[in-house]
Amino acid sequence: MDHLPLYRQSSIFERDGIDIDHSTLADWVGKSTALLEPLADAIGRHVLAGPAIFADDTPVKMLAPGTGKTATARLWVYGRDERPWGSSVPPASWYQFSPDRKGQHPKDHLAKYQGWMHADGYAGFEDLYRSGDICEVACMPHVRRKFVDVHRAQGSAIADEAIKRIAQLYAVEKEVRGSPPDLRAEIRQAQAKPIFNNLETWLHAQLPSISGKSPLAGAIRYALTRMARLRPYLNHGILELDNNTAERAMRSVAIGRKNYLFVGSQTGGKAAAIAYTLIETAKLNGINPQAWLADTLARIPDYKINRVDDLLPWKTAP
Repeated sequence: MDHLPLYRQSSIFERDGIDIDHSTLADWVGKSTALLEPLADAIGRHVLAGPAIFADDTPVKMLAPGTGKTATARLWVYGRDERPWGSSVPPASWYQFSPDRKGQHPKDHLAKYQGWMHADGYAGFEDLYRSGDICEVACMPHVRRKFVDVHRAQGSAIADEAIKRIAQLYAVEKEVRGSPPDLRAEIRQAQAKPIFNNLETWLHAQLPSISGKSPLAGAIRYALTRMARLRPYLNHGILELDNNTAERAMRSVAIGRKNYLFVGSQTGGKAAAIAYTLIETAKLNGINPQAWLADTLARIPDYKINRVDDLLPWKTAP
């Protein structure tokens, strides 16, 4: 949670006269996460029981055995957060580790999932959509980001206009946040759909007037490929205009990897995914992760595996 590598913690303990080698700490982390893995699995089941989830991945370095070098592995996150449409279902983030970014990994993670998935344009997800069990919802900030880059670099009036039109869509989202799904869909149909349609028409109209090889043309073409995949949010109040839930869930990983630099092995990567699942889900539910994990570790040895859901953070007193 505090992004402090074990070797630094070992040095802090040593300064206080306590001799605990970082390899011992690593052993404790490994055994603790192995003990708590059924709890992380329960969080995963909770996430995949939702009608709409959020998905993202990010690179992490993993030590390559015998080479003294690192390879690029991945941490994946799948999130469930229904608070924007007034649901009382607890939010959760489920992390998974893989040694590479092959599309088979999300296929394995989501083998039993059926529903909507907010995601970026990662090609490895395409097989999931082709199956028909998972329906894609694209991410507007990815569209907006390209126009922001062009505007910063060139001061483009067209890019600026695109940004302003996207802001109008978010003004509607601010109005519907926390409302029930039916009302969200009704307001979006009345207010956001005309803005969305006009944006799409306007983008098509800009292309003939600019160089096809320019960054602006690239941003427009990208936007047009994503608009059709964004459109479902207008009709379904349980969907969002962005994938920010998953991107927020990756912030801790981004901060952490600047400190610990790499995971030591696939086993270490799996332990990290379990720890992130437990800690970030506790945080989402306003639970102190340290207090909850200390209590859970004390209780879990005598706990029946078929009652593991009773230990989930939202079932614990704050």
